[in-house]
Amino acid sequence: MTDTLLPPSPAGTAPDPLVRVRARLAPLLAEIAEGAVRREVDGELPTDAVRRLAEAGVGAVRVPVEHGGDGLDLRGLTALWIDLAAADSNLAQALRGHGALVEDRLWQHARGAEQSTWFARLAAGELVGNAWSEIGTTGQDTQRTTITRDGDRWRLDGAKYYTTGTIYADWADVYVRVAGTGRTTGEGAQYAIALVRTDQPGVVVSDDWDGFGQRGTGSGTALFSGAVVEDADVLPFEQRFGYQTALYQLNLLATLVGIGRAALADTVREVQGRERNYSHANAARVRDDAQVLARVGEIAARVYAAEAATLRVADAMQRAADTATADAETQRAANEVAEVESSTAQVVVTQLVLDAATDLFDTLGASATSRAKALDRHWRNARTVSSHNPRILKARVVGDALVNGTAPPYAWAIGRTERQ
Repeated sequence: MTDTLLPPSPAGTAPDPLVRVRARLAPLLAEIAEGAVRREVDGELPTDAVRRLAEAGVGAVRVPVEHGGDGLDLRGLTALWIDLAAADSNLAQALRGHGALVEDRLWQHARGAEQSTWFARLAAGELVGNAWSEIGTTGQDTQRTTITRDGDRWRLDGAKYYTTGTIYADWADVYVRVAGTGRTTGEGAQYAIALVRTDQPGVVVSDDWDGFGQRGTGSGTALFSGAVVEDADVLPFEQRFGYQTALYQLNLLATLVGIGRAALADTVREVQGRERNYSHANAARVRDDAQVLARVGEIAARVYAAEAATLRVADAMQRAADTATADAETQRAANEVAEVESSTAQVVVTQLVLDAATDLFDTLGASATSRAKALDRHWRNARTVSSHNPRILKARVVGDALVNGTAPPYAWAIGRTERQ
Protein backbone atom coordinates (compact mmCIF):
# COMPACT_ATOMS: atom_id res chain seq x y z
CA MET A 1 0.00 0.00 0.00
CA THR A 2 2.68 2.51 0.96
CA ASP A 3 4.52 1.98 -2.31
CA THR A 4 1.54 3.38 -4.23
CA LEU A 5 0.82 6.39 -2.01
CA LEU A 6 3.49 8.55 -3.58
CA PRO A 7 4.99 7.18 -6.80
CA PRO A 8 8.79 7.69 -7.00
CA SER A 9 8.13 9.88 -10.05
CA PRO A 10 5.04 10.81 -12.08
CA ALA A 11 3.64 7.72 -13.80
CA GLY A 12 4.61 7.40 -17.42
CA THR A 13 7.11 10.28 -17.42
CA ALA A 14 10.29 8.63 -16.15
CA PRO A 15 12.92 8.32 -18.89
CA ASP A 16 13.95 4.80 -19.87
CA PRO A 17 17.45 5.04 -18.33
CA LEU A 18 15.95 5.84 -14.93
CA VAL A 19 13.45 3.00 -15.22
CA ARG A 20 16.28 0.59 -15.96
CA VAL A 21 18.47 1.86 -13.14
CA ARG A 22 15.62 1.66 -10.65
CA ALA A 23 14.77 -1.86 -11.72
CA ARG A 24 18.40 -2.90 -11.26
CA LEU A 25 18.78 -1.31 -7.85
CA ALA A 26 15.33 -1.97 -6.36
CA PRO A 27 16.11 -5.35 -4.73
CA LEU A 28 19.35 -4.02 -3.25
CA LEU A 29 17.69 -0.88 -1.90
CA ALA A 30 14.99 -2.99 -0.29
CA GLU A 31 17.65 -5.02 1.53
CA ILE A 32 19.50 -1.89 2.59
CA ALA A 33 16.29 -0.30 3.90
CA GLU A 34 15.60 -3.34 6.09
CA GLY A 35 18.80 -2.69 8.04
CA ALA A 36 18.48 1.09 8.36
CA VAL A 37 16.94 1.12 11.84
CA ARG A 38 19.42 -1.42 13.20
CA ARG A 39 22.36 0.59 11.86
CA GLU A 40 20.89 3.73 13.39
CA VAL A 41 20.39 2.16 16.82
CA ASP A 42 23.77 0.42 16.80
CA GLY A 43 25.68 3.40 15.38
CA GLU A 44 26.98 1.30 12.50
CA LEU A 45 28.30 2.88 9.33
CA PRO A 46 26.58 1.66 6.13
CA THR A 47 29.94 0.51 4.75
CA ASP A 48 28.60 -2.70 3.26
CA ALA A 49 25.62 -0.89 1.74
CA VAL A 50 27.86 1.67 0.02
CA ARG A 51 30.17 -1.07 -1.26
CA ARG A 52 27.27 -3.03 -2.73
CA LEU A 53 25.82 0.08 -4.33
CA ALA A 54 29.19 0.87 -5.90
CA GLU A 55 29.40 -2.67 -7.25
CA ALA A 56 25.91 -2.22 -8.68
CA GLY A 57 27.08 0.84 -10.61
CA VAL A 58 25.45 3.63 -8.61
CA GLY A 59 28.56 5.80 -9.05
CA ALA A 60 28.37 5.64 -12.84
CA VAL A 61 24.71 6.39 -13.44
CA ARG A 62 25.57 9.80 -14.97
CA VAL A 63 28.48 8.48 -17.04
CA PRO A 64 27.65 8.26 -20.77
CA VAL A 65 26.46 4.85 -21.94
CA GLU A 66 29.31 4.60 -24.44
CA HIS A 67 31.74 4.87 -21.53
CA GLY A 68 30.10 2.18 -19.40
CA GLY A 69 27.52 4.20 -17.49
CA ASP A 70 23.74 4.65 -17.59
CA GLY A 71 23.56 8.15 -19.07
CA LEU A 72 21.07 9.59 -16.56
CA ASP A 73 20.31 13.28 -16.75
CA LEU A 74 20.26 15.39 -13.60
CA ARG A 75 16.55 14.86 -13.03
CA GLY A 76 17.14 11.11 -13.13
CA LEU A 77 20.11 11.39 -10.78
CA THR A 78 18.02 13.45 -8.36
CA ALA A 79 15.22 10.89 -8.42
CA LEU A 80 17.78 8.18 -7.67
CA TRP A 81 19.26 10.20 -4.80
CA ILE A 82 15.75 10.43 -3.35
CA ASP A 83 15.38 6.65 -3.64
CA LEU A 84 18.70 6.14 -1.85
CA ALA A 85 17.78 8.55 0.95
CA ALA A 86 14.41 6.87 1.41
CA ALA A 87 16.21 3.57 1.97
CA ASP A 88 18.87 5.11 4.25
CA SER A 89 19.24 8.88 4.40
CA ASN A 90 22.99 8.61 4.85
CA LEU A 91 23.52 7.07 1.44
CA ALA A 92 22.48 9.95 -0.79
CA GLN A 93 24.49 12.49 1.18
CA ALA A 94 27.51 10.18 1.30
CA LEU A 95 27.54 10.34 -2.52
CA ARG A 96 27.37 14.16 -2.60
CA GLY A 97 31.04 14.73 -3.34
CA HIS A 98 31.03 11.88 -5.83
CA GLY A 99 28.17 13.47 -7.72
CA ALA A 100 30.05 16.77 -7.93
CA LEU A 101 33.23 15.18 -9.28
CA VAL A 102 31.25 13.23 -11.88
CA GLU A 103 29.45 16.41 -12.91
CA ASP A 104 32.75 18.22 -13.32
CA ARG A 105 34.14 15.43 -15.48
CA LEU A 106 30.98 15.50 -17.62
CA TRP A 107 31.29 19.28 -17.97
CA GLN A 108 34.90 19.01 -19.12
CA HIS A 109 33.97 16.16 -21.46
CA ALA A 110 31.23 18.28 -23.07
CA ARG A 111 33.80 21.03 -23.60
CA GLY A 112 36.12 18.67 -25.44
CA ALA A 113 38.53 17.53 -22.71
CA GLU A 114 39.45 13.84 -22.71
CA GLN A 115 37.87 12.04 -19.76
CA SER A 116 38.24 8.36 -20.68
CA THR A 117 40.51 7.67 -17.69
CA TRP A 118 38.00 9.01 -15.20
CA PHE A 119 35.02 7.50 -16.95
CA ALA A 120 36.77 4.11 -16.78
CA ARG A 121 37.41 4.54 -13.05
CA LEU A 122 33.81 5.47 -12.42
CA ALA A 123 32.46 2.62 -14.54
CA ALA A 124 34.70 0.24 -12.57
CA GLY A 125 32.89 1.23 -9.38
CA GLU A 126 35.40 3.67 -7.88
CA LEU A 127 33.89 6.32 -5.60
CA VAL A 128 34.97 9.86 -4.76
CA GLY A 129 34.52 11.61 -1.41
CA ASN A 130 34.38 15.26 -0.48
CA ALA A 131 37.18 17.09 1.39
CA TRP A 132 36.72 20.84 1.14
CA SER A 133 35.89 22.38 4.51
CA GLU A 134 38.35 23.26 7.25
CA ILE A 135 37.71 24.12 10.87
CA GLY A 136 39.70 26.11 13.38
CA THR A 137 41.59 29.22 12.35
CA THR A 138 41.21 28.92 8.57
CA GLY A 139 39.89 32.17 7.12
CA GLN A 140 37.03 32.34 4.63
CA ASP A 141 39.36 33.51 1.85
CA THR A 142 42.05 30.85 2.04
CA GLN A 143 42.92 27.21 2.71
CA ARG A 144 45.57 25.83 5.03
CA THR A 145 45.64 22.53 3.15
CA THR A 146 48.27 22.78 0.41
CA ILE A 147 49.86 20.96 -2.48
CA THR A 148 53.58 21.38 -3.06
CA ARG A 149 55.46 20.45 -6.20
CA ASP A 150 57.55 17.30 -5.64
CA GLY A 151 59.33 16.27 -8.85
CA ASP A 152 56.76 15.25 -11.41
CA ARG A 153 54.08 14.83 -8.73
CA TRP A 154 52.56 16.87 -5.92
CA ARG A 155 52.66 16.51 -2.15
CA LEU A 156 49.39 17.07 -0.26
CA ASP A 157 49.41 18.22 3.38
CA GLY A 158 46.64 19.42 5.63
CA ALA A 159 43.40 18.52 7.38
CA LYS A 160 39.78 18.66 6.31
CA TYR A 161 36.55 18.19 8.22
CA TYR A 162 33.00 17.44 7.03
CA THR A 163 34.61 15.04 4.58
CA THR A 164 31.31 13.47 3.63
CA GLY A 165 31.63 10.08 1.97
CA THR A 166 35.42 10.00 1.96
CA ILE A 167 35.57 7.17 4.49
CA TYR A 168 33.91 4.94 1.88
CA ALA A 169 35.70 6.30 -1.16
CA ASP A 170 38.65 5.35 -3.35
CA TRP A 171 39.41 9.01 -4.00
CA ALA A 172 39.07 12.32 -2.19
CA ASP A 173 38.20 15.55 -3.99
CA VAL A 174 40.31 18.05 -2.00
CA TYR A 175 40.17 21.83 -2.28
CA VAL A 176 43.70 23.16 -1.75
CA ARG A 177 45.95 26.18 -1.98
CA VAL A 178 49.01 25.82 -4.19
CA ALA A 179 52.03 26.27 -1.92
CA GLY A 180 54.23 29.23 -2.73
CA THR A 181 51.41 31.30 -4.21
CA GLY A 182 50.10 34.28 -2.30
CA ARG A 183 49.98 34.67 1.47
CA THR A 184 48.16 32.33 3.84
CA THR A 185 45.45 34.97 4.07
CA GLY A 186 44.55 34.20 0.47
CA GLU A 187 45.82 37.33 -1.27
CA GLY A 188 47.32 36.35 -4.60
CA ALA A 189 46.93 32.67 -3.83
CA GLN A 190 46.13 30.04 -6.42
CA TYR A 191 43.67 27.26 -5.68
CA ALA A 192 43.18 23.81 -7.15
CA ILE A 193 41.33 20.54 -6.80
CA ALA A 194 43.62 17.67 -5.82
CA LEU A 195 42.21 14.23 -6.53
CA VAL A 196 44.04 11.89 -4.20
CA ARG A 197 43.75 8.15 -3.66
CA THR A 198 42.65 7.33 -0.13
CA ASP A 199 44.37 3.94 0.11
CA GLN A 200 47.89 5.39 0.50
CA PRO A 201 49.77 5.81 3.81
CA GLY A 202 49.58 9.60 3.65
CA VAL A 203 45.78 9.63 4.00
CA VAL A 204 43.92 8.90 7.24
CA VAL A 205 40.12 9.23 7.38
CA SER A 206 38.30 9.13 10.72
CA ASP A 207 34.65 8.66 11.61
CA ASP A 208 34.60 11.43 14.21
CA TRP A 209 31.52 13.32 13.02
CA ASP A 210 29.55 13.92 16.22
CA GLY A 211 26.30 15.39 14.91
CA PHE A 212 23.00 14.11 16.27
CA GLY A 213 21.82 13.13 12.79
CA GLN A 214 23.18 11.73 9.54
CA ARG A 215 25.67 9.76 11.61
CA GLY A 216 26.41 7.35 8.78
CA THR A 217 27.58 9.86 6.18
CA GLY A 218 31.23 9.58 7.22
CA SER A 219 31.47 13.36 7.60
CA GLY A 220 34.52 13.33 9.85
CA THR A 221 38.17 14.26 9.53
CA ALA A 222 40.61 13.50 6.73
CA LEU A 223 44.32 14.05 7.41
CA PHE A 224 46.81 14.37 4.57
CA SER A 225 50.50 14.02 5.35
CA GLY A 226 52.75 13.87 2.33
CA ALA A 227 50.02 12.20 0.29
CA VAL A 228 50.98 11.73 -3.35
CA VAL A 229 48.90 13.38 -6.06
CA GLU A 230 49.64 12.72 -9.70
CA ASP A 231 50.10 15.72 -11.95
CA ALA A 232 47.09 14.73 -14.08
CA ASP A 233 44.90 14.75 -10.94
CA VAL A 234 45.53 18.41 -10.04
CA LEU A 235 42.78 20.51 -11.59
CA PRO A 236 42.67 24.34 -11.72
CA PHE A 237 39.81 25.49 -9.52
CA GLU A 238 38.74 28.21 -11.94
CA GLN A 239 37.85 25.52 -14.48
CA ARG A 240 35.37 23.83 -12.12
CA PHE A 241 31.81 23.60 -13.44
CA GLY A 242 29.92 26.78 -12.58
CA TYR A 243 26.77 25.36 -10.97
CA GLN A 244 28.57 23.30 -8.35
CA THR A 245 27.11 25.14 -5.34
CA ALA A 246 23.60 24.53 -6.62
CA LEU A 247 24.42 20.87 -7.24
CA TYR A 248 25.69 20.39 -3.69
CA GLN A 249 22.41 21.89 -2.44
CA LEU A 250 20.37 19.75 -4.83
CA ASN A 251 21.86 16.66 -3.22
CA LEU A 252 20.77 17.89 0.22
CA LEU A 253 17.29 18.67 -1.10
CA ALA A 254 17.02 15.15 -2.50
CA THR A 255 18.23 13.76 0.82
CA LEU A 256 15.51 15.73 2.61
CA VAL A 257 12.85 14.41 0.26
CA GLY A 258 14.04 10.85 0.82
CA ILE A 259 13.84 11.42 4.58
CA GLY A 260 10.30 12.69 4.14
CA ARG A 261 9.34 9.70 2.05
CA ALA A 262 10.73 7.31 4.68
CA ALA A 263 8.90 9.20 7.44
CA LEU A 264 5.64 8.90 5.50
CA ALA A 265 6.14 5.17 4.95
CA ASP A 266 6.83 4.65 8.66
CA THR A 267 3.77 6.70 9.58
CA VAL A 268 1.47 4.65 7.36
CA ARG A 269 2.88 1.36 8.59
CA GLU A 270 2.62 2.34 12.25
CA VAL A 271 -0.95 3.63 11.88
CA GLN A 272 -2.02 0.51 10.01
CA GLY A 273 -0.62 -1.75 12.71
CA ARG A 274 -1.65 0.19 15.81
CA GLU A 275 -4.20 -1.64 17.97
CA ARG A 276 -4.19 0.45 21.16
CA ASN A 277 -6.24 3.64 21.12
CA TYR A 278 -7.43 6.44 23.37
CA SER A 279 -10.88 6.56 24.96
CA HIS A 280 -11.56 9.98 23.47
CA ALA A 281 -10.52 9.04 19.92
CA ASN A 282 -12.85 9.53 16.97
CA ALA A 283 -13.04 5.83 16.03
CA ALA A 284 -12.43 2.46 17.60
CA ARG A 285 -9.44 1.84 15.37
CA VAL A 286 -6.65 4.35 14.88
CA ARG A 287 -6.65 3.66 11.15
CA ASP A 288 -10.30 4.83 10.95
CA ASP A 289 -9.83 8.03 12.95
CA ALA A 290 -10.60 11.04 10.73
CA GLN A 291 -8.10 13.30 12.48
CA VAL A 292 -5.33 10.75 12.20
CA LEU A 293 -6.09 10.13 8.54
CA ALA A 294 -6.07 13.86 7.84
CA ARG A 295 -2.68 14.21 9.49
CA VAL A 296 -1.31 11.34 7.38
CA GLY A 297 -2.66 13.11 4.31
CA GLU A 298 -0.94 16.33 5.35
CA ILE A 299 2.38 14.51 5.74
CA ALA A 300 1.92 12.97 2.29
CA ALA A 301 1.16 16.39 0.79
CA ARG A 302 4.28 17.89 2.31
CA VAL A 303 6.47 15.14 0.87
CA TYR A 304 4.74 15.47 -2.49
CA ALA A 305 5.38 19.22 -2.64
CA ALA A 306 8.99 18.82 -1.47
CA GLU A 307 9.69 16.29 -4.21
CA ALA A 308 8.08 18.44 -6.89
CA ALA A 309 10.16 21.46 -5.87
CA THR A 310 13.35 19.43 -5.81
CA LEU A 311 12.81 17.95 -9.25
CA ARG A 312 12.16 21.45 -10.60
CA VAL A 313 15.61 22.46 -9.31
CA ALA A 314 17.07 19.43 -11.09
CA ASP A 315 15.51 20.60 -14.35
CA ALA A 316 17.01 24.07 -13.92
CA MET A 317 20.39 22.53 -13.24
CA GLN A 318 20.16 20.35 -16.34
CA ARG A 319 19.62 23.50 -18.38
CA ALA A 320 22.82 24.87 -16.85
CA ALA A 321 24.65 21.66 -17.69
CA ASP A 322 23.48 21.94 -21.28
CA THR A 323 25.32 25.27 -21.71
CA ALA A 324 28.80 23.68 -21.63
CA THR A 325 29.61 24.85 -25.15
CA ALA A 326 27.64 28.11 -25.02
CA ASP A 327 29.07 31.59 -24.55
CA ALA A 328 30.01 32.85 -21.09
CA GLU A 329 26.93 35.05 -20.69
CA THR A 330 24.58 32.17 -21.48
CA GLN A 331 26.38 29.99 -18.96
CA ARG A 332 26.26 32.71 -16.33
CA ALA A 333 22.53 33.25 -16.77
CA ALA A 334 21.75 29.52 -16.57
CA ASN A 335 23.95 29.08 -13.52
CA GLU A 336 22.25 32.01 -11.82
CA VAL A 337 18.79 30.53 -12.40
CA ALA A 338 19.91 27.15 -11.03
CA GLU A 339 21.40 28.81 -7.94
CA VAL A 340 18.34 30.93 -7.22
CA GLU A 341 16.00 27.97 -7.73
CA SER A 342 18.02 25.75 -5.40
CA SER A 343 17.99 28.49 -2.76
CA THR A 344 14.25 29.00 -3.18
CA ALA A 345 13.57 25.30 -2.81
CA GLN A 346 15.79 25.08 0.25
CA VAL A 347 13.65 27.60 2.10
CA VAL A 348 10.43 25.62 1.60
CA VAL A 349 11.60 22.00 1.34
CA THR A 350 13.41 22.23 4.65
CA GLN A 351 10.25 23.24 6.50
CA LEU A 352 8.04 20.78 4.66
CA VAL A 353 10.19 17.82 5.64
CA LEU A 354 10.84 18.98 9.20
CA ASP A 355 7.08 19.35 9.70
CA ALA A 356 6.43 15.93 8.19
CA ALA A 357 9.02 14.32 10.46
CA THR A 358 7.43 15.98 13.49
CA ASP A 359 3.78 15.41 12.61
CA LEU A 360 4.20 11.66 12.29
CA PHE A 361 4.17 11.54 16.12
CA ASP A 362 0.68 13.11 16.19
CA THR A 363 -0.68 9.98 14.53
CA LEU A 364 0.72 7.64 17.20
CA GLY A 365 1.02 7.23 20.94
CA ALA A 366 3.89 7.56 23.36
CA SER A 367 5.17 4.14 22.29
CA ALA A 368 6.28 5.78 19.03
CA THR A 369 9.05 7.51 20.96
CA SER A 370 10.70 4.17 21.71
CA ARG A 371 14.39 4.29 20.86
CA ALA A 372 14.07 0.83 19.35
CA LYS A 373 11.74 2.21 16.66
CA ALA A 374 14.14 5.10 15.95
CA LEU A 375 11.34 7.16 14.44
CA ASP A 376 13.05 10.27 15.76
CA ARG A 377 15.85 9.66 13.28
CA HIS A 378 13.80 11.29 10.53
CA TRP A 379 13.61 14.65 12.34
CA ARG A 380 17.22 14.46 13.55
CA ASN A 381 18.48 13.62 10.08
CA ALA A 382 16.38 16.31 8.41
CA ARG A 383 17.43 18.91 10.96
CA THR A 384 21.09 18.00 10.47
CA VAL A 385 20.91 18.17 6.68
CA SER A 386 19.09 21.51 6.92
CA SER A 387 21.81 22.97 9.12
CA HIS A 388 24.62 22.49 6.60
CA ASN A 389 23.80 25.51 4.44
CA PRO A 390 21.52 27.59 6.67
CA ARG A 391 18.19 28.32 5.03
CA ILE A 392 17.87 31.66 6.84
CA LEU A 393 20.64 32.98 4.58
CA LYS A 394 18.92 31.80 1.41
CA ALA A 395 15.62 33.68 1.53
CA ARG A 396 17.53 36.98 1.42
CA VAL A 397 19.57 35.77 -1.56
CA VAL A 398 16.36 34.97 -3.46
CA GLY A 399 14.73 38.27 -2.55
CA ASP A 400 17.82 40.27 -3.52
CA ALA A 401 17.95 38.50 -6.88
CA LEU A 402 14.28 39.24 -7.60
CA VAL A 403 14.16 42.83 -6.37
CA ASN A 404 17.62 44.12 -7.23
CA GLY A 405 18.92 41.66 -9.81
CA THR A 406 21.79 40.77 -7.49
CA ALA A 407 23.66 37.64 -8.55
CA PRO A 408 23.64 34.87 -5.95
CA PRO A 409 26.94 33.95 -4.28
CA TYR A 410 28.88 31.16 -5.99
CA ALA A 411 31.34 28.73 -4.40
CA TRP A 412 30.72 30.33 -1.04
CA ALA A 413 32.94 29.32 1.85
CA ILE A 414 32.81 29.00 5.61
CA GLY A 415 35.66 29.99 7.86
CA ARG A 416 36.98 32.44 10.40
CA THR A 417 36.09 36.07 9.79
CA GLU A 418 37.64 39.25 11.11
CA ARG A 419 34.39 41.17 10.97
CA GLN A 420 33.42 42.79 14.28
